[in-house]
Amino acid sequence: MAGDNPATTSEYIQHHLQNLVYGKLPAGYERELEHGREILSESTWTLAHGSGEVAAMGFWAIHVDSMAWSIGLGILFCILFRFAALKSSSDSPKGFINFVELIIEFIDNSVRESFNAKNALIAPLALTIFIWIFFMNLMDLVPVDLVPKLMMLAGVEYQKIVPSTDPNVTMGMALGVFVLMLFYNIKIKGFGFVKELTLHPFNHWAFIPVNLFMELVGLLAKPFSLGLRLFGNMYAGEMIFILIALMFAAGAGSGIIAGGLNAQLFGDGTNILLWLVTFLLVCFLCWMNLKDKISTGKTLFYSLALLAITGGILGLGGGLMQLVWAIFHILIVSLQAFVFMVLTVVYLGMAHEQDH
Repeated sequence: MAGDNPATTSEYIQHHLQNLVYGKLPAGYERELEHGREILSESTWTLAHGSGEVAAMGFWAIHVDSMAWSIGLGILFCILFRFAALKSSSDSPKGFINFVELIIEFIDNSVRESFNAKNALIAPLALTIFIWIFFMNLMDLVPVDLVPKLMMLAGVEYQKIVPSTDPNVTMGMALGVFVLMLFYNIKIKGFGFVKELTLHPFNHWAFIPVNLFMELVGLLAKPFSLGLRLFGNMYAGEMIFILIALMFAAGAGSGIIAGGLNAQLFGDGTNILLWLVTFLLVCFLCWMNLKDKISTGKTLFYSLALLAITGGILGLGGGLMQLVWAIFHILIVSLQAFVFMVLTVVYLGMAHEQDH
């Protein structure tokens, strides 16, 4: 199917939500390829062509696109904040440096309000979680078929660019937080952690099974709620972008922040070219802001103006709807990163307390 265009609404949605998966197909599996069917004589590591092959690969399959985008955005975070650290001085900060200092001060105040113990790891961890998740969520505001279309032209069949719409990514981050929770519970409380699980809330040996069941359920619910909350909200936002694009056939909607090209884009090179030019112009504005040539406010204003104009050219009705939803979605993008960060700090704070 590589290189084929989704012909129906269901095919478009399925193609849009499919990850680029690398895994091991078992011996005897029958693959449907462009040149016909092929029965594998031995187990083979390969890229999946469709959801059927993904299911056959099993648990150890790797979502290559989610891994690449999440790691790449993490590296981008390190580069940007390293740049800000090198450029910072005792003088009044300007432009991007001022923006970074505002974020750091905001995270520092949030940690101070939610975490009462002393641990030098918590504030940097909170900053990393917030910015990393924010960057991953922010990819939802990129026209989600722009990159997949370019990748299809290069021969890559699937490309999902929003890591936080992949439950493997969100649950993986939640699992990391859970491991830290267990580590600090055992390190700080020692045997008291066992007593906490077995003698709380009913402080009597006869209620140990009941206490243990209730406490384990509450403990395991924390990482599940963290991961599934982030995934569910971002996935729902992604689906709304797709449905608006399909309903109004709005081309690239309202632009880089609109989050969804319509199905017609798969056969329309003009839309791709127009959005690529718009994307490059927005990148140029961001670069000018990093160099302190223009203010952050002007950068945001000019970027929104470019995106709105391009969206209007490609389709007024759907473009305006996607623009409205995209502006609202910016709040969701920021809020979900903040909620994940705050709950992580709160859970780790509970692990540092002798009683909770």
